[in-house]
Amino acid sequence: MKITKFEEVLAWQKAQNLAAHIYSIFKNSREYSFKDQIFRTSISISNNIAEGFDRGSSKQFLYFITVSKASCSEVKSMLHLAVKCEILDKSLALKLIENCDEINRMLFGLISWLKTRS
Repeated sequence: MKITKFEEVLAWQKAQNLAAHIYSIFKNSREYSFKDQIFRTSISISNNIAEGFDRGSSKQFLYFITVSKASCSEVKSMLHLAVKCEILDKSLALKLIENCDEINRMLFGLISWLKTRS
């Protein structure tokens, strides 16, 4: 099956779910700079997948998937920090970190595939 639109990319779907979950958890947080950063970074994961997909070249898609993977790692880092700063419960953070790891594995697979096409 050929993927014809970014909405069909499983990593994009999971990244959207992650961002929505992060929004629901932190929406009432008074840690405004932290909240702003984790919101922007979590959104960046799926947005970079979408932008790269529609750039029209494997080289451009590869670049944006790499940026997306880095954003996913940044979210993961912020989740660790949220636990250390007692902003987030450790068990919930670990579930979200597991989601980040899953998305990163998918993105790594996509990067590997795109490198074979370049």
